[in-house]
Amino acid sequence: MIYNKMRLRYDRPKPSFQTLLSFKFMSYQPLCNTLSFPYKNGLFHSPRPHSESCSSGPTIHSFQPSMRIIRSAMDLLPRSHTEFSSADYWDTFFSKRGDKAFEWYGEYPELCGILHKYIKPQEQALVVGCGNSRLSEDLYDVGYRGLTNVDISDVVVRQMTERNAGKRADMKFLQMDVMKMDFPDSSFSAVLDKGTLDALMPDNQSETQERVTRMFDEVGRVLKVGGRYVIITLSQEHILKKLMQYFPQEGWITRVHKVSDSDRETSQKEMPLPVFIFVFTKFKKMPQMNKILEVCLCGTDTTQRLSCEEDVMRAVKERQHYAMLRQQLQNRGLEGETVCLELFSSSSSSSVPKYILHIVETDTVRAADRQFAVFIVPQGREVEWLFATDKGRGHLAGTAGFRRLVVVSLQREHPYETMAEIQKELSGKIMELSPPGFNRKIQVPFLSVGADIGTRTVCYEGTSQFSGPYVVEDVEGEDGIIFRNLIFLSNRNAVQSQARMVQENKIPKKKGRRRTGKKIVVDYTRLDVVLVGLGGGGLPLFLHKHFSKIQMDVVELDQSILQVAEGWFGFQQDERMRVHVTNGLVYLEEQAKQASRSCHVVILDVDSKDVTVGMSFPPQPFVEKECLKNIQDTLYEDGLFILNLSCRDMTLRASVVETVRSVFPRILSKKIEDEVNEILFCFPREKDVHESGDDGHMTEFSLEEFENLKGSVGVVEKVAKGCSQRWDPTLELTEQLDGLKLA
Repeated sequence: MIYNKMRLRYDRPKPSFQTLLSFKFMSYQPLCNTLSFPYKNGLFHSPRPHSESCSSGPTIHSFQPSMRIIRSAMDLLPRSHTEFSSADYWDTFFSKRGDKAFEWYGEYPELCGILHKYIKPQEQALVVGCGNSRLSEDLYDVGYRGLTNVDISDVVVRQMTERNAGKRADMKFLQMDVMKMDFPDSSFSAVLDKGTLDALMPDNQSETQERVTRMFDEVGRVLKVGGRYVIITLSQEHILKKLMQYFPQEGWITRVHKVSDSDRETSQKEMPLPVFIFVFTKFKKMPQMNKILEVCLCGTDTTQRLSCEEDVMRAVKERQHYAMLRQQLQNRGLEGETVCLELFSSSSSSSVPKYILHIVETDTVRAADRQFAVFIVPQGREVEWLFATDKGRGHLAGTAGFRRLVVVSLQREHPYETMAEIQKELSGKIMELSPPGFNRKIQVPFLSVGADIGTRTVCYEGTSQFSGPYVVEDVEGEDGIIFRNLIFLSNRNAVQSQARMVQENKIPKKKGRRRTGKKIVVDYTRLDVVLVGLGGGGLPLFLHKHFSKIQMDVVELDQSILQVAEGWFGFQQDERMRVHVTNGLVYLEEQAKQASRSCHVVILDVDSKDVTVGMSFPPQPFVEKECLKNIQDTLYEDGLFILNLSCRDMTLRASVVETVRSVFPRILSKKIEDEVNEILFCFPREKDVHESGDDGHMTEFSLEEFENLKGSVGVVEKVAKGCSQRWDPTLELTEQLDGLKLA
């Protein structure tokens, strides 16, 4: 599975849970239009005995019969997997087993729906490695009279001949090695292989590879042009790779089916991995012939054309990993893991999933009716802390009071009609994710914010030369408030910029005499500010509006982002606020080269596009000594450098802070609640630096220092309110000082 941890901004207060949820109950419906499931590397392994995979959990007793069957079967398995290709081993195997059929990977009712599409009753068909399976007998009984069965074991050939001598006299059983068959060329219209390839290829050794190649060559020789080679297999990685290396290169058409889980409900207990049916249609090899690669993995007749062998392998592996995950979820629980599923729609060509599911578990023991629930996140609100972060979803699950909660996010690329339609579409898949021992007679509650699925309006879509595709969209938050978001699709769950939309109303001037009296002012004539990183323009607009003496230079690398800010977020330049479209590093270097210091404040609020580094704000070059020295040389002696730092790698963070401290000796840090981000306030002068003890730890301000700073900020806040007719009453600047520490 894919699990991406992304930095998110939370720009409004978290809702209280009492007003958050509305409960709905559902009847179980099958999921429609499910296509594929991304996977997590390293999850899939070879099948193991149920005694290991079901060693704990409340459902173990219901699996005991299957466990006993597996254990008895294991007594017949070889000491070395190389014995799978030995005739002596299979003679011994079938002698011990007797007449009891050994059904690899399912029985006729589970397979017939696919087999009948590719093997016709009137055709001559060859079954390789038939063993004592009843599959050939079942096919014969429904009209397939041209069946020839071969097996390397003389014992099983005699058993099957005797068993079918009376009722199925026309069906042939021959002792033969599939790597060297006696049939003339082009003898059959179809070749059926149920588990034989898996038995002959237990590993990826060169000897095994050569053996399997000889078998494929023989199948190709005895098969007519236009004939089908039908392989029923678990398709483990080395087998899948061999199939994709051989047949597409030979010009054969490739189609892959997955045997329906509902059809395999009983045999899944013995074989939890999905069973695939590969159909290779023989064509004459022609130079520069386009490869035809198709998959049909969603339980319907809908096929999907893929472009390369790697895509086929990826699609198969996704199904395998989902099957393993499903077994884990139903038998053992998550055991502290974070699980994310992406569900795609077969009716859409979009490469973006229709639903993203996060599965969250709590440790608290719950009542029987509080075991399992689903939470539908309204459109556009998937970027909020409560729904977009592991910590937020954990808080959501714990407060909701369910043992396991599936948090479902809706994606902007897909249309959604109603909550009822979403429930209907998801219900079948949701039940596959239920916790161990869940009573399926209990209705599963669907939770959400309010009664509908929310609204999302895409205002504008574009592509940045530096940041890739982006979207500007309006989403409805709590109490009907509309927020406008700028989102880069390379980091689709992170809001780059956000603005609250309000109706513009002109406030009439009140008539009458102006009151006179004392007016609080800040003792400065002009404050020169450099801001690197425009985004949607919210920060520079705020400073420009509420502090009339600020002269601001905004540096933005991307011209398209400036156009978005001006076109969709109300950003405007004037004589007090100018934008320079240039590289921030170059701009700071040029400012530092000027003869005199020219700036009171430098603010660095720029994100990094390098996902290989554990720091998303700022890019690494901005916190290297050369750039920091340029910022220092730009500032007045009593100036201030403000840095938005977001770093998940604590070792890297410590290194960054130490580098900054080497240039700016006094650093104050303000951690953003529920975010990775912290704001560093960096001062270039050494005087008044307090000893903080261990340099590697934060130290609280002294009470006197804090009160002095709080008083100064209070004055600034009064001045800002006096410059604005519309001040957000929820914004208290003095509260922002809480948690401020020395770094």
